[in-house]
Amino acid sequence: MTIRVLLADDQALLRSAFRVLVDSEPDMEVVGEASDGAEAVRLAKEQRADVVLMDIRMPGTDGLAATRMISTDPSLAHVRIVILTTFEVDDYVVQSLRAGASGFLGKGSEPEELLAAIRVAAGGEALLSPAATKGLIARFLAQGEPGDDDHDPARAERLDALTVREREVLVQVAGGHSNDEIADRLEVSPLTVKTHVNRAMSKLGARDRAQLVVIAYESGLVRPRAEG
Repeated sequence: MTIRVLLADDQALLRSAFRVLVDSEPDMEVVGEASDGAEAVRLAKEQRADVVLMDIRMPGTDGLAATRMISTDPSLAHVRIVILTTFEVDDYVVQSLRAGASGFLGKGSEPEELLAAIRVAAGGEALLSPAATKGLIARFLAQGEPGDDDHDPARAERLDALTVREREVLVQVAGGHSNDEIADRLEVSPLTVKTHVNRAMSKLGARDRAQLVVIAYESGLVRPRAEG
């Protein structure tokens, strides 16, 4: 199946470079280009995009607002968003993850990393660029937004719906571990882990693994380890 990719960036030259790269792959194609967030939302619907490469800083409706609009639209539930940013970790990136992005990638990444990111996102996996350490992401996620409590009580209550094993798997997912790694750690099969992950996503209303990571930290189930 061909992955349908939408490019959202206000720099035409950058979009052109991404188009050449993406269209060179036999399993993916660019189905549209947007210069602002509002256009990205419209084209995501019209072109039935699978993955949106979304710049954060765009005129008018920015990438953060567009990410939120796409992730909260039931008709776009299948769309995965990869944030492209000049800065590996900043407050905008964290807000994007909360808004529904599957992860992010630095604009300075190698072409192979970008193509891999598209495939990872299309497969429903969480994407954090190699330069962004798990501990740093955790620290930013745990900071909360202005006016927030330390953790979201509603999400903490929702964890009550999880079984003990599902909680254990969620902790491992929040640590950035793959299904195979989790299976080794918990001494179960990868298929069993996948089942637990899917059930946790369903119970918690998470779009993908990236959202499970956000929920794990915001609910207080997992806390960032101090840098040392």
